[in-house]
Amino acid sequence: MADHLADFPAIADGWAYLDTAATAQKPKAVLDAIAQVYGRDYATVHRGVYARSADMTIAFEAGRARVARFIGARSADEVVFVRGATEAINLVAQSWGGTHLKAGDRILLSTLEHHSNIVPWQLLRDRIGIEIDVAPLTDDGVIDLDAVEAMLTPAHKLVALAHVSNVLGSVLDVRRAVALAHAVGAKILLDGCQAVPRLGVDVAALDCDFYVFSGHKLYGPTGIGVLWAKADILDSMPPWQGGGAMIDRVSFARTTYAPAPARFEAGTPHIEGVIGLHAAIDYVDAIGIDAIHAHEVSLVRSARAALSGINSVRLFGPEDAAGIVSFAIEGVHPHDIGTILDEAGVAIRAGHHCAQPLMEHLGVPATARASFGIYNRQADVDALARGIERVTRIFG
Repeated sequence: MADHLADFPAIADGWAYLDTAATAQKPKAVLDAIAQVYGRDYATVHRGVYARSADMTIAFEAGRARVARFIGARSADEVVFVRGATEAINLVAQSWGGTHLKAGDRILLSTLEHHSNIVPWQLLRDRIGIEIDVAPLTDDGVIDLDAVEAMLTPAHKLVALAHVSNVLGSVLDVRRAVALAHAVGAKILLDGCQAVPRLGVDVAALDCDFYVFSGHKLYGPTGIGVLWAKADILDSMPPWQGGGAMIDRVSFARTTYAPAPARFEAGTPHIEGVIGLHAAIDYVDAIGIDAIHAHEVSLVRSARAALSGINSVRLFGPEDAAGIVSFAIEGVHPHDIGTILDEAGVAIRAGHHCAQPLMEHLGVPATARASFGIYNRQADVDALARGIERVTRIFG
């Protein structure tokens, strides 16, 4: 893959940014698109009858259509804009879950889920009395679908799983997971935050029921994300927030609501976020998702090889992890690893990564995590390895 580092003005020369799983840096094309919205084109959408508002509405809805094409949705009306994957899952839990689930129904999650795919379901459990089951992992950190198959029953109404683990980089066999869920009559929600920046996603072909992701991990702005769901499912879901833009008609006696997706987008939307996300998708598509994935696989392989040669380093996750390498150093807290690496110009993430149940499973309080993106080079892996060797020297 060609070197695209020059497209990212926030990455200073000599700085190894290895925290893309937390948030991706933004290419100039995205920054320019956002600046143009505010600097030349700005107006509200959907309401104005003047030309600039109409033009902005066209651009905003073009962003929705672009997202739909990117993830293989059958219709742009299946794309709901939210603040991020966290809000998307909460929307599903409160609207779909609150309407379609009842006491005694079961939901299946997995050990490696992000807190955003755990806590909303616990809130729903506490409210209506559903039950939550947790699928185990294989030895190399992949969701154990054999165990999932054995656990699922007709009482399960939803399966909610990460497409790619934000800690381990392990990739779910989505087609099998979907088939297992549907075999017992359950819907399936996929957390695609770590998948959409590095794997091709076709929701229609996968036949999942819900798919969520955040724009800022896809080289787009913060504060914008996507809930995709099948059209008939969205039609069955009531609004979860009230306000402007999501209504058909309001009176003090009765309010009727707009069809999806407007029904779920109360208030003035994140206009520049949608247009910035559109630019990010165009940027990623121009490079090619397969080329990005191959590039990251190569960097992961190199990083795992370099770190596995250091005796005190423990690596987590599968050898073929997608874009992410998590590790620990015996006797060294991950926060100390992160601090020492920062002194050497290497930025990683250290902590529990909003996955405390997974940390408990791994038997550690936290891990250090290096994650790769379009802009990373072999030199960044070399800098990481040198930094880790320095950590081991400092701590003996």
